[in-house]
Amino acid sequence: MRKKVIAGNWKMYKTQAEAQEFLQGFLRHLTETPDDREVVLCVPYTDLWLLSKNLHGSRIRLGAQNIHWAAEGAYTGEISGPMLAEAGVRYVVVGHSERRQYFGETDDTVNLRLKAAQEFGITPILCVGETKQQRSTGQTEPFIFNQLENDLVDVDQSNLVIAYEPIWAIGTGDTCEPDEANRVIGLIREQIDNPDVPIQYGGSVKPDNIDAIMAQPEIDGVLVGGASLTPDSFGRIVNFGL
Repeated sequence: MRKKVIAGNWKMYKTQAEAQEFLQGFLRHLTETPDDREVVLCVPYTDLWLLSKNLHGSRIRLGAQNIHWAAEGAYTGEISGPMLAEAGVRYVVVGHSERRQYFGETDDTVNLRLKAAQEFGITPILCVGETKQQRSTGQTEPFIFNQLENDLVDVDQSNLVIAYEPIWAIGTGDTCEPDEANRVIGLIREQIDNPDVPIQYGGSVKPDNIDAIMAQPEIDGVLVGGASLTPDSFGRIVNFGL
């Protein structure tokens, strides 16, 4: 049985007070959450120590939004593996569509980030996905397969989560239908060496479609963005099917 990983990923805007308010509101939703679900909050580095302190003793796993590949000498604005490990980070998002699309993140640097995370005992959540143009021209599968081939060179697939994150369904209001997301994730699973790698869906995940998404046999969890990351909405998503 593959692990179910439900991760939330908020953008670089919450103040410390807002992060604390979110956490207090969200924690009350976890009293009935089944034990088979790994609940992760991937937050900006500015909130890591606040959450590290406040998540102690809870079932929420702390996650980060990026990692640099250099243990020492990471570039300005980047965060290194030792810094994340010191804060108690268990997961880190790597290759997010925003970084690929707007900051020119390449497969080579994604690969370096994946291996850096694993070096420090952190599980990377690798994001892969296509643009609207690539989908409309029938390039979804070859594009994603190429990402996987290049991103996963020498990466330990026993310590990995993959998120299918179609760029065209992020912040656009468009939603990938659950059966189509399931189809693509099934193809992703055929391309990797370890059949037990959890594969999430990320892209317009909402309280009103979470049950249909998680009913799909190939989907092992979700990566939830800011639009659905209020305490009540994320609480409903974590408690899908109840």
